[in-house]
Amino acid sequence: MTKMHEPGTPDLTGLLLSTRTLETFLDALAQSAMDFATGSDGCGITLERGNRPLTVASTGASADRMDEKQYGQNDGPCLEALRTGREVSVTDMSVEDRWGEYPAFAVAQGTHSSLSLPLLQRGDTAGALNLYSPRARGFRDVDVRFLRALAAEASGAIALAQQMADAEEFAADLKAALVSRTVIDQAIGVVMAQQRCSPQQAFELLRQASQHRNVKLRKLCEDMVGRFGGPPEGPEPRPRP
Repeated sequence: MTKMHEPGTPDLTGLLLSTRTLETFLDALAQSAMDFATGSDGCGITLERGNRPLTVASTGASADRMDEKQYGQNDGPCLEALRTGREVSVTDMSVEDRWGEYPAFAVAQGTHSSLSLPLLQRGDTAGALNLYSPRARGFRDVDVRFLRALAAEASGAIALAQQMADAEEFAADLKAALVSRTVIDQAIGVVMAQQRCSPQQAFELLRQASQHRNVKLRKLCEDMVGRFGGPPEGPEPRPRP
């Protein structure tokens, strides 16, 4: 984790250790960014996965409105930063001619400048840290190095959370596969005992019955093991001696 030693800036390691979930950490990080950029009145953290952007943390009055407008038209400074990996600064929305109707909407909502910093992309997830100001050139005196450090902290935390989620999903898939394999092996044993055939022949009988009855192999085996009965119903070829 990056430690900041400038006066008046938070200890990001302490911030991470003082929060119990990714959501509360990102909310606190967004608040830290807005507190540091004193001319801002909103900060949002956007993630995009599978081409679907989402605000995962926000603070202040303007962030949600500004983010949602950009998502709705699939264009805007926060999405540009997210998709290009470059910082996007808008010094005066009233003279901005990019992103279609978004600048006029921002001005109408009282937002006159913005700053979007990309989060490092990990896998199929990309993101941006977005700050909004009610003043033109609202970030002129902000030390962007600190905001870049905040964006890096968010990138690392999100990547860690994604790895943990992927690991949990993999573990769940592995557990399900092991349970499925155990049930199938038990059903093979039932068929072997009743048909006096080899494991390969028993498995083929089960597979053919699964296809004939249009039932998943695991479900068919679960039913058989639960009944402690004979081979599955339906016409099946007799195993060759």
